[in-house]
Amino acid sequence: MATTGVLGLHFEPLAQFRPFALVASGFAQVDQPVVGQVAGLHRSGVSPAAPFAAVQTAVTDPAGPLAIGLADDTADGSGDHVLAVYEPRRLRISLRITRDGTTHTVARRRVRLRAPFQLAFVVCENQVTVLAERGDGQWRALLTERDGVARLLDLRDPGTLAGLSYTWGTPGDSGSVGFGRVQAGPFGYTGLRDLHLVQHGDGRPYLRDGRAYLTATCAGMGFFHAAHWGVFTLDVDEPTSLQPVAKLYFRRDGLLLGDHAGQLVVDEDTASCVVGVSSWGDFGRPGGRIHVRQTTASLDILAGVHVLDTEPVALPTDAGAWDPALTRIDGRWHVGFVESPSQGDPFDFRPALAVGPPGGGPFADLTLVGADTSLEQCEGPILQRIGDEWSLLASDGRHRAYRAYDLSMRLRGTLDAPYGNNIPHPQLVPMPDGSWLLLTFDGTPFAPKRLGYGTHGDVVVMRAHA
Repeated sequence: MATTGVLGLHFEPLAQFRPFALVASGFAQVDQPVVGQVAGLHRSGVSPAAPFAAVQTAVTDPAGPLAIGLADDTADGSGDHVLAVYEPRRLRISLRITRDGTTHTVARRRVRLRAPFQLAFVVCENQVTVLAERGDGQWRALLTERDGVARLLDLRDPGTLAGLSYTWGTPGDSGSVGFGRVQAGPFGYTGLRDLHLVQHGDGRPYLRDGRAYLTATCAGMGFFHAAHWGVFTLDVDEPTSLQPVAKLYFRRDGLLLGDHAGQLVVDEDTASCVVGVSSWGDFGRPGGRIHVRQTTASLDILAGVHVLDTEPVALPTDAGAWDPALTRIDGRWHVGFVESPSQGDPFDFRPALAVGPPGGGPFADLTLVGADTSLEQCEGPILQRIGDEWSLLASDGRHRAYRAYDLSMRLRGTLDAPYGNNIPHPQLVPMPDGSWLLLTFDGTPFAPKRLGYGTHGDVVVMRAHA
């Protein structure tokens, strides 16, 4: 007898590609095609909305030292600076922090860059990375530093960040430097992961003009704190056409953070959406624990740059939690999430499901349906309907399989789909021709020797015909 529903789908690889951008496409706050010679520091007067930003420059004439980054507008140059400085005669790139009139070099490296080349400054939370592109189209990380930056200047502080603007030019009285194009704005991503459909309350994908909307974690230049959240559109006729349309940041505990990994649920009747997100933005904070947070926002957050205020969700667990997935099924909100009894050594996490009362709100009065306590490396829950059948899908990294549970958290089986590396989330996308995409990611990193873990995210697309 043939298997029906999600377990009857056979997925085959369709595409794999690497999203990568320093200044996010379509989000540049500064874009000057040809700057020309610059003497001294040119401050744009434009500040980032959050500490996830980049300055990307084409250098045509590096006769003397050049600098790019963030600086305040103090006329005598004594104000706060975070600058990458390249000195061609010394063959040296360095990262300099100026605070209270004193300049500190927090990182340096010997390097030779021959003109023309591109130089970029990227900040992800308090981690600052300097990159170069030497004419082959490949960006290489030259140096990175977080702790030294944070000790001197906390870029997560809204007051501190608001006093800094995108800057380029020469440090001190060191002649002039020729620049071609200069771009600055929100940082893009070194890869994408944790893709999750933006949906209606009943689970239908949210579509506009033939494009589906998804959220994704935008991998940064470092560990989980360096990532942030974005909204993308997907052309259902061209499944590799992910386009960034919104950047979402979060303000909590007096800081600007890059929380990520969650879901947006749209209510078109009220032109609003429920935001459920994980508190990864300050992972590693002493005494902290990853948990789920929520807010309600207007549909405006599906485009542009936004900083949101959230509050904790009262999930029915005493453990840490992340990856919220919520859908209203038969009049009751169901919330899938990851339950994590340990976020140290060992790192232990498993899928769980909660349900609210009839007629209740998305995160209101939840009771636990169950959790698969036999697992310790399973995350990325997705609530998915195929026909009349609902499943909670999750990714089991230990057994290398996509698990499918019913709404009582009984295991029904595993998806017939290739399983890559890392712990890829099993997001299914229905297509107009009746087929299904499985849109996920893998663990391919960017510059792991210099930046460590957290830069991963090739997007992997699979397809199954019903």
